[in-house]
Amino acid sequence: METEQLYEAYQPLLFSLAYRILGSVMDAEDIVQDVFISLNNIEDPQSIENMKAYLCKMATNRSIDKLRSAAHKRNVYVGMWLPEPLVDESDEPSKSFIMKESLSTAYLLLLQQLSEVERIVFILREVFSYEYEEIASIVDKSSVNCRKIFQRARKSMLEKPKQSKLSTEKMASYVEKFVASLQCGDAEGMLEVLKTDAILKADGGGKVTTAINPIYSADRIIRLFFGIAQRLTEEYTVDFKMVNGIPGVIVTINNKVTYVLSFAFEDEKISNIYMMVNPEKLMHLNVKI
Repeated sequence: METEQLYEAYQPLLFSLAYRILGSVMDAEDIVQDVFISLNNIEDPQSIENMKAYLCKMATNRSIDKLRSAAHKRNVYVGMWLPEPLVDESDEPSKSFIMKESLSTAYLLLLQQLSEVERIVFILREVFSYEYEEIASIVDKSSVNCRKIFQRARKSMLEKPKQSKLSTEKMASYVEKFVASLQCGDAEGMLEVLKTDAILKADGGGKVTTAINPIYSADRIIRLFFGIAQRLTEEYTVDFKMVNGIPGVIVTINNKVTYVLSFAFEDEKISNIYMMVNPEKLMHLNVKI
């Protein structure tokens, strides 16, 4: 296969893998581009026996390098760290597989608690259903060792978010009611779709003033959003899109994406809200406007 054909075949997989490892859209895109540039420079790519494993290994190695180079930045990060929001604007069926429950913000945050190798082994096995022999060839460990690593990682992920029983349409209706009630100043309407013990986490990265600690309880979350709404004096638009595989909200001010909200649901109500306001983590969305 030519490099262009290989790109079409494997780009969604490699991006999805790198994004889950890193939690960064821009870094994942850069890694995928670098993988195919390197592949194009190989004199005899036809000699590669297992192209998928070869490309995945290149992507994972580059992802690990990126994690290690960014370790200090993460250690001194101001406030809460959230993954860059992945907004689904694609109608291409070939790319639909990357928008799954395992891409939810809550799930990605749990993945960040695993070590580099644990994360990669867990993602390859749990998300992509790779055999241990395949994983072993990617991470340069024995299949027996990979099995042990996976079991250890799975124990760490026991408290992973339960997949909501709500349909996508029902989730979307709750998100839309939350926003409509906010715009009307209807606190009761917001309370109808929020769990009493809901939690909000915001990521401003020290670039934008926002809560640096989690906000607990529906009442406090509502007060925070009313305060934000009162400051929206400039022209703004609200769009409802799939964010990390779940109905979310994009707020654009003066043609610039400024807020992205993603959600988690439990007991048929909104249990968690993740608010991204760090402009550096929204750059990939503003480039596309």
